[in-house]
Amino acid sequence: MTQQGGPDVLQLVDVPDPVPGQGQVVVRVQAAAVNFSDVMRRRGDVYPVPTPVPFVPGAEVAGTVVAVGGGVDNLPIGTPVFGTVGNDASGGYAELAVAWSGSLIPIPPGLSPDSAAGIVVSGLAAAIMLDEVAHLRPGETVFVPAAAGGVGSYAVQIAKLKGATVIAGAATAAKREIALRLGADHAVDYTAPNWTDQVLELTGGRGVDVALEMTGPARVMETLTILAPFARVVVYGSVSGTVEGLDPAALKPLLYDPAPSQALIGFNLGIWFEHRLADAGAALQRLVGWVASGAISVPEIHTLPLAEAAEAHRRLEKGVTSGKLVLKP
Repeated sequence: MTQQGGPDVLQLVDVPDPVPGQGQVVVRVQAAAVNFSDVMRRRGDVYPVPTPVPFVPGAEVAGTVVAVGGGVDNLPIGTPVFGTVGNDASGGYAELAVAWSGSLIPIPPGLSPDSAAGIVVSGLAAAIMLDEVAHLRPGETVFVPAAAGGVGSYAVQIAKLKGATVIAGAATAAKREIALRLGADHAVDYTAPNWTDQVLELTGGRGVDVALEMTGPARVMETLTILAPFARVVVYGSVSGTVEGLDPAALKPLLYDPAPSQALIGFNLGIWFEHRLADAGAALQRLVGWVASGAISVPEIHTLPLAEAAEAHRRLEKGVTSGKLVLKP
């Protein structure tokens, strides 16, 4: 993309092959995960780091190492890998992508590149939010929005693995059925006007102990009404495209009246890589172990050719997708 804007700013073009620097490798991409953070950067939404143009989106891929830079001795050429990529303006929506060697993991036996491509951003975000941020405990109840999507699919399964009761939120009957198949105990239409009443009824009026949120400020305000004492809300994005509209009046009960020891927490996966890399790495190893053992299944994969990246973004923005979208160069 040479400018920010709608999906049509994504264009398939030829660029020079990347060259690995010190500590880097080049990956021949077999699968590039499509994440909502890619949409945010394309649109020019508020984002933690700059998006310089021209820019190749895509934060995570799976593929094969085809070139190594100096100082790299743990990933020989030919190694199948997955993980995060990106070097300045060069991302994973490409045939070749540059990555730091420490940000890649060999693909375990039995895991396809398409399945591996979406593990880090979606799966690791869910794992860290529930385990390290919300400190979800056995017996607690968690609300998972967009429960049939990438992050949501992992969150439902991880929460069940940790012994929680899961109330899934999904906009269509088909998506609610997917969430229930993944292990959710209940599923509600969280776009319905009375969705908060449904959640409170399911919890006997007590509310949930942990709630994830990624729609935007208006939904944050609604989510605050479904909380039990000592509950934690983890906000990990705003797919609505705006960060405006927080209602100070809705925060008053949370902080002052009656201040029921609840927490509202903002989450950004990149901050964990920057400041708590060891903890993020340990969480990723646990997640990969769960996937490799079959304790957790990867979300259903839907593939599109790389040339249809704009269409992938359209589907993601319209909310018509479930599982994980993957681009195939």
